Amino acid sequence: MVFAARPTRCLAVDPMHPNAAVIREAGNVLRRGGLVAFPTETVYGLGANALDARAVADIFYAKGRPVDNPLIVHIDRAESLRDYVAEIPPVVPQLAARFWPGPLTLVIRGGEKFAPGVTGGLGTVAVRVPAHPVALAIIRAAGAPVAAPSANASGRPSPTTAAHVLDDLAGRVDLVVDGGPAGLGVESTVLDLTGERPVILRPGGVTRQELEPVLGPVELDKSVLGEAAGGRPRSPGMKYTHYAPRAPLFLFEGGDGSQLAKRILEEAERLAAAGHKVGVLACEETAALYRGKGYHLVVVGRRSDPGTVAASLYESLRRFDRLGVDVILAEGIPCDGVGLAVMNRLRRAAGGNIVAVCTDDSPDPGISIYKP
Repeated sequence: MVFAARPTRCLAVDPMHPNAAVIREAGNVLRRGGLVAFPTETVYGLGANALDARAVADIFYAKGRPVDNPLIVHIDRAESLRDYVAEIPPVVPQLAARFWPGPLTLVIRGGEKFAPGVTGGLGTVAVRVPAHPVALAIIRAAGAPVAAPSANASGRPSPTTAAHVLDDLAGRVDLVVDGGPAGLGVESTVLDLTGERPVILRPGGVTRQELEPVLGPVELDKSVLGEAAGGRPRSPGMKYTHYAPRAPLFLFEGGDGSQLAKRILEEAERLAAAGHKVGVLACEETAALYRGKGYHLVVVGRRSDPGTVAASLYESLRRFDRLGVDVILAEGIPCDGVGLAVMNRLRRAAGGNIVAVCTDDSPDPGISIYKP
């Protein structure tokens, strides 16, 4: 099937007090089976009526998304879940009271009432209540649950502004509602409640440390730490390379900030000498070490405050596209709190290009990159 181009409109709203006429129009587009991109507190989502099979299929065509990659359903309140799922795990009300509205997605059994493309053929559904006034208003105006993955071309860095959406999807969506920058900057945490123990399938805005006082022990799926997920992915962000800029990204991890910077500078010098246009993704604490050396430096946030890294991560990766670099060398950060989500995204963006930095005097092997 060929995805037909469609004119894309962009309408701006006040994120805290969205214009009622714009919200009504977004709801009308969704009820007609169209696609609407809108801000959430995490990233921008690409929404369709989750009960409309053709509209849901259009999400996959617009994004170029693999059809076995399930979608997240957005509802306006926890009580709405009972309208679509027959059996709700007993712990859901506790989680909803603590984390909804907010960046927590729950995977539960059921979902037969949703369009087949929503569940990816898994017999489970992923659902959350977003904490953004614009998102909630649009869901209510649509009068239906809204399936909404990130509003980017599949595999690209997720969008945190309307401009990012238009860069990837202009001519592929009907309406972009511009509510300003998304706040958190990385997607929701996806928590699987279908097994004996709760399992984080994708780390995000709600941390393991925040979940365990409510749930007890929470496991991490092996894919969170970079191992490949076999078979059908149980959640977005598990199986495929995601969040990637156009240039290959090499992620340096394992040492402290100064050790990472030393190793990156060694590689940057080697690559620049070979004719590469080198980009460096660094934290504020080490940024001064790279300045004045001819590399394209993007400062992503403070290593000591991973929330600042999360907030600017995707914009930073997209900035390298605008700079036209042909290789990116990125500092890793500790996997504490939301730092786990940041590192999960960077590992996915690196697509296996991980450089373990030795913390002793052992020589590190160089990385091999071929200039196109």
